[in-house]
Amino acid sequence: MNKALLAAGAISGAIAVAAGAFGAHALKERLSDKALAVFETAARYQMYHALAMVLCAALAGSLAGARVAGWLFQAGIVLFSGSLYVLALTDVKVLGAITPFGGLAFIVAWIWLAISALR
Repeated sequence: MNKALLAAGAISGAIAVAAGAFGAHALKERLSDKALAVFETAARYQMYHALAMVLCAALAGSLAGARVAGWLFQAGIVLFSGSLYVLALTDVKVLGAITPFGGLAFIVAWIWLAISALR
C-alpha cells in the first residue's frame, strides 16, 4: 500500500464530490448549459481517476507499476479536469489545448497499469 498515493486519491475524490455539488447547485444558474456540461465532465473524470488512484495505492505493494500509474492518473486529473474546470468558469479557450495532455496521461496510466499486470 502506498499511503501518499492513497491520500492523494482520497483527497481528489473529495474534491470531485465537492466540485460536482458546487456545479449542480452554485453554478447551475450562473453557467451556460455547455459550460456546466464541461464542468460536470471534469468532476466525473476526476472521480473515476481518483478511484483509480486508490486502486493503484492498494496494488502498489504487489504490482510494481501501480505506483507510477497512480501518479500518472494524478497528472491527468490536474491537466484534464483542472483545465476543464478553469475553461468552464472563465471561458478562456486556450486552456482547451491543455486538456488533451491530461487525456493522454489517463491513457498512458491505464496502459501502464495493464502492462504492469501482465508482467
